[in-house]
Amino acid sequence: MPRRPQPSHQRRSQQAGPPGHQHAHQPFSWTRVFRRALVSGSLASVVSTAVIMAWSRRVDGATPAGTNAASQWVWDRPARRARGWTWRHTAVGYAIHHASSVFWATMFEAWRQRHPTRPLAKASAVATLAYVVDYHVVPPRLSPGFEHRIARPGMLTTYAAFALGLYLAGLHRRGLRR
Repeated sequence: MPRRPQPSHQRRSQQAGPPGHQHAHQPFSWTRVFRRALVSGSLASVVSTAVIMAWSRRVDGATPAGTNAASQWVWDRPARRARGWTWRHTAVGYAIHHASSVFWATMFEAWRQRHPTRPLAKASAVATLAYVVDYHVVPPRLSPGFEHRIARPGMLTTYAAFALGLYLAGLHRRGLRR
């Protein structure tokens, strides 16, 4: 049976838009936001942790020191001095950093779902907001902790790496849809 041609206004609305374009008929979905935040937050966590470890090695001579310091949420000040690889400090510190990264990625992904343009600017804004909250809003014990083990340029590089991780996850996702 031959198909009847669709009116042109229907064909246009069903065509894919530019990469990253969200159609007006696609409703906001927290499920989609959380799923995407798990991916982008995980990538941002891994990328920023690699930077933290590189700076820890350079400044402190102990690769896991910056990651260990994040375990101050659980172990308080002694975590800031932990230098070696341990479950107590390294694993807990990374878990805290990772959970925080997914938290911030949720904000990024919700913003991107509502307004998909300029993802690098959004990633940078979320990373900047994370820095402000981490160092000017929450109590010092709830700061990331790595500031005690890496230099100020390392902190800037870490938050830039975090933004880059958020952004790259979106690029990868866009590439998969093509």
